[in-house]
Amino acid sequence: MLDLKSIRLAFTFALREMRSGLAGFRVFLACIAIGVAAIGAVNSVATGINNGIEAEGRNILGGDLRFELVQRTVNANERAYLDALGTVAETISARSMARREDQSDQSLAEVKAVDDLYPLYGKLVTEPALGGAELFKEVNARFGAAAPQILLDRLKLKLGDTLLVGEGRFELRAVIVNEPDALSEGFGFAPRLLISKDGIAATKLERPGSLTEYSYKVKFANAGAVAKDVREKAEKDFPDSGWRIRTSANASPALSSNIERFSQFLTLVGLTALVVGGVGVANAVKAHLDGKRTVIATLKCLGASGNFAALVYFIQILIIASVGIAIGLLLASAAPFAAASAIKSFLPLDVAGGFHPLALALAALFGYLTTLVFALLPLGHASLIAPTELFRENGFQAAGMPKWPWLLATAVLAAMVAGLAILTAKDRYVALVFIGAAIAAFIILRGVSWLIQRLARRAPRAGSIPLRMAIGNIHRPGALTPSVVLSLGLGLTLLTALTLIDQNMRRQISSTIAEKAPNFFFLDIQSTEVEQFADVLAQQVPKGEVMRVPMLRGRITQFRGVDLAKLTIPPEGAWVTRGDRGVTYSAKPPENANVAEGKWWPQDYAGEPLVSFSQEEAGELGLKIGDTITVNVLGRSIVAKIENFRKVEWESMSINFVMVFSPNAFKGAPHSWLATLSEPGLDAAGDAKVLNAVTKAFPTVTSVRIKDALDVAEKLVGQLAAAIRAAAAIALISSVLVLAGALAAGNRTRVHDSVILKMLGATRRTLIAAFTLEYFLIGLATAIFGLAAGTGAAWFVIARIMKLQWSFDPLVALATVALALVLTIGFGLIGTWRVLGEKSAPVLRNL
Repeated sequence: MLDLKSIRLAFTFALREMRSGLAGFRVFLACIAIGVAAIGAVNSVATGINNGIEAEGRNILGGDLRFELVQRTVNANERAYLDALGTVAETISARSMARREDQSDQSLAEVKAVDDLYPLYGKLVTEPALGGAELFKEVNARFGAAAPQILLDRLKLKLGDTLLVGEGRFELRAVIVNEPDALSEGFGFAPRLLISKDGIAATKLERPGSLTEYSYKVKFANAGAVAKDVREKAEKDFPDSGWRIRTSANASPALSSNIERFSQFLTLVGLTALVVGGVGVANAVKAHLDGKRTVIATLKCLGASGNFAALVYFIQILIIASVGIAIGLLLASAAPFAAASAIKSFLPLDVAGGFHPLALALAALFGYLTTLVFALLPLGHASLIAPTELFRENGFQAAGMPKWPWLLATAVLAAMVAGLAILTAKDRYVALVFIGAAIAAFIILRGVSWLIQRLARRAPRAGSIPLRMAIGNIHRPGALTPSVVLSLGLGLTLLTALTLIDQNMRRQISSTIAEKAPNFFFLDIQSTEVEQFADVLAQQVPKGEVMRVPMLRGRITQFRGVDLAKLTIPPEGAWVTRGDRGVTYSAKPPENANVAEGKWWPQDYAGEPLVSFSQEEAGELGLKIGDTITVNVLGRSIVAKIENFRKVEWESMSINFVMVFSPNAFKGAPHSWLATLSEPGLDAAGDAKVLNAVTKAFPTVTSVRIKDALDVAEKLVGQLAAAIRAAAAIALISSVLVLAGALAAGNRTRVHDSVILKMLGATRRTLIAAFTLEYFLIGLATAIFGLAAGTGAAWFVIARIMKLQWSFDPLVALATVALALVLTIGFGLIGTWRVLGEKSAPVLRNL
């Protein structure tokens, strides 16, 4: 056991040995700094955004509490309850076509009608600055409106021009600069059009069954009211209202959730970089101890124990790790300040730069734990070897396994890293998958390096001397093979997988889905207009295929009679239960779906309400035929029994619903219709002709051109993919650093080998050829593995998780192989060139 005096002495020795600087630890420092900086920066920026949302919660939400209803307004009792809480501002939201006055062009718009109290919190900023009355009042049979510049640009309009929406006429009086509650509205596919409640009444968009959302934002009269308590009481007192209630603490749930998910992904990427960098730590520690073998031997000959010798270098490693972590934390601390201005450019949110101690502490803890996980085993080797072996051996290759306390400590620290990653994750399932994949990757890559060395050992004797030397270098003791395969293999696998996923998703959107998808979706068709609407489409596109179904909006509140709040909903199926969902009814099975289990109800069925559920989503939610589902539609709770499961092809982009009810479930309920038009022969001009004809004949019908929606989706996928690739580059940079460090660490042995070989008659050309072939073979084997593993991971994500059609891109294969060869041969030859220039005499004297 080491006493306090021994620890002090070890600390003194460690500091004295470090007077020569940190030579040999540059890769160590870079790997730790990059990983810590990535984790700290991501969590700091995410914390800053979430703090900004929380600080401006009331402004973003538009009130202390917000009640949302779809397709209906509050009744008298509900309105009286809201008025008793405080001041109530009402907004009405709907999608509609905004048209030029001459009806020569139109664009989809997110229409939002506000009352005189808007906004209760925050400030609406327009250019020019106009008050509510001046901005929205009716003048010369035209109501006022405000819109972002993008809508004016799309329709080639300027302020003062007239815009048609539904059956109403509007004058564009201002450009929206800042809409205080925009973040709470969620993601929109179309620009905002801000009008008054009187204005939306003139449009005639509010019709029975139309997809209109009503929001009631409450500013408490009682300053001491607690929003959470009020929400819980409202849910209890009005169980069948069907309203969704949000507090200022949950002002933008979609944004907060997306930020948390993306920050978790980036944190795991940062942790990947840190784990990959851990290989560099192990290489650096091993090389450092290898160079200190005479010092360790001397300490042991003078009576020092193996643990004392290990403690000296353990202290050194902690000090060096602290320097790397400090560099990483410094970079991470600057990230919120650097990101603040960028965030403001795409989020209407005041995110100030600042220090976030918890985020930085988490990054530092990951840094220390990862360092120790990879440093303990080389230290254990150093403590185990006898002095005579240290003088006799060239390194630690013959040391065997460290004693069990070192192995146990390493296992405990590795478990702590895994536990910390899981405990701090938003989605622990994803974190578990990541931990499992990381462990599997290390095991597999170790197996790959062992297999490469075994094949090299059993390879037939080559006639070429450089090739024979290269094959021997691959499997000899202390070979570079394990380090190169482990470091470069992880980076190439990640890069290949992300690239193939990105390409497959883009191909699905731009070609496969676009080919299957209809040309148009038409929303809010009234029951009295369905036949006339179909006639207009038939006139414009005689060969077009029109599909139409009734549509309502409903929110699932219970499974098997149990409230969702009391159930644990699996994450993969949670999207079905979030918010309102489109539902329909049908006497016959849908043409574009097959009944996979159970049977369809008779066409004249009149019993208890029945529902057909999507098979895949039912499986994810754990539902079975015979289970009951409670859905709130228009303030009425409908309990329906699952009669069958349907196989739904969501990627077809045709009319699909998770739930299709028996017709008697919604008997007498007001609703609108949804229709699609499919005609592969229509070009852009034909689409424009159809759009113009429908908009003129049915101004209150919302027309969505699928190509426009796919363009938006492809743009979003591209932006997301770019961000993911940039994040993955961090892991690849760590891999390159580790590769460079591994090759540099092997140069000491290469110096001895090259000097002896030159003394035996080998030429510089022969040695360069041998080393080049060695790096080529290792790089090629690693590239093949990275390509195979990355392709397998991408296939699993695309084909099994996303249920999309898979295709392989040969260019990715060529790029992966080329990158591996360039990195291994390039870095290898850079170091080798210096090795071959060493003088023979000094090396021979020190052998």
